[in-house]
Amino acid sequence: MMKDWRVIALGVLVVIAGVQPCVGVELKVSREALERTLKQQLFGGPDGRYYLRGSAATACYVYAEDPKVSFTADRIVVRVKTHARIGTALHGACLGISLTPTSEVSVAPDGEGETLGFRDARLEKVSDRRELNFVLTPFLGHTVPASMRVNAADLLRKALADSTARSGYAVVLDRLKIHSIQIESEDVVVDVDGGLSVR
Repeated sequence: MMKDWRVIALGVLVVIAGVQPCVGVELKVSREALERTLKQQLFGGPDGRYYLRGSAATACYVYAEDPKVSFTADRIVVRVKTHARIGTALHGACLGISLTPTSEVSVAPDGEGETLGFRDARLEKVSDRRELNFVLTPFLGHTVPASMRVNAADLLRKALADSTARSGYAVVLDRLKIHSIQIESEDVVVDVDGGLSVR
């Protein structure tokens, strides 16, 4: 009988030693959170504008404002209002044309390490004016996706920052790794593995 218990205990130890600890967590990032991130990272200038050409002090300019984020199938769509005065500056005025199209770019969510990023940018809707497209295409195709990066670990660390005051325990995020990302309804759902410490 004693011999049987030793065999069972040895088997349990072998199984436990061979199992790797794994903590799976589902992190949801809302459409509103992505929109706030984009506004903070790219549209944080005067009046919430991002100047592609010129500035608030120049007669001729192109700027985008009021980014709106939505989800379509498995893609994130960013719509911006564009204001352009294209032409030649003369005595403080812009001699040329004024345009105010709405433009859209879509991106696919992607994860690397602890950062939620974006890839495969597609221009969904651009101006029908060739002059404005020349300016908008690089901005929409590269700048918007590159600027919409969300560090999932930072989000969780901020959420846990006041855990000591609320519970008396310091809960600390030790590590985080993104495994998969998908869009569900109004959220980007990120499947991650991570480690927490309670102190």
